[in-house]
Amino acid sequence: MLPKGRKVSGRGEAVAANYAFGPLEDDVIIKHRLLTRTTTTRGEPPLKKLQKKFTSLFVELDKNDDNFADCDKLAKAFLQELNTFEIPLLKSKAVVDANLREKHNFDELREEINRQIVRAKTDIEMLKKQLEESKIERRHKEECESIRKLIATQPPRSETLKIISDLEKEIAALDAENTASSRTLELRKKQFALLLHVVDELQNTIEEEQRSLIEEKEQKNGMEDATGGSEPMHVD
Repeated sequence: MLPKGRKVSGRGEAVAANYAFGPLEDDVIIKHRLLTRTTTTRGEPPLKKLQKKFTSLFVELDKNDDNFADCDKLAKAFLQELNTFEIPLLKSKAVVDANLREKHNFDELREEINRQIVRAKTDIEMLKKQLEESKIERRHKEECESIRKLIATQPPRSETLKIISDLEKEIAALDAENTASSRTLELRKKQFALLLHVVDELQNTIEEEQRSLIEEKEQKNGMEDATGGSEPMHVD
């Protein structure tokens, strides 16, 4: 039986265990045990024992002597050894079959996990999209709420319509007043033009009359000079 190693402790400190074989040597030993069906490093391997039993039986059968009893004994021993050798093989086969089933189950489980991962990724992408849509919808709601609050601060529609109606009436009154003022202005322009025309005519008439008076006076003075009967002018 292999020694497992030992620990040496001193002054409260543990010293690393010293093993008889390294990891590589352990792998070789384990592989040899599996191939030879042995559990220890001592004694003959079962396959070698079976080979010896078979060789002994073959040698005994090859003799021409009357050795049926020996052959029967060796045959029973060989069959017993074969049965002993077969039991671990059956156990190994059962272990292999179990491992294969376990591997198959593991492969199915891995495929199912991969499918779940793919579904989870799809769900995550869908949830991301829904989150973005929810953010946009929330932003729209906030904007609508801001607009609603702004509208709530404004006067009622009836009051606004009344103000608009009053403004329209005021605009209509101003338009009428503007039209009347325009007509009055046009009338005043015509009256002023007529007045200017009358003043111009009056001025022309006055000038004509002044010229006529001057001409009459000149004619009168000329006649007095001709008769010599004009009286001297008195100076105040």
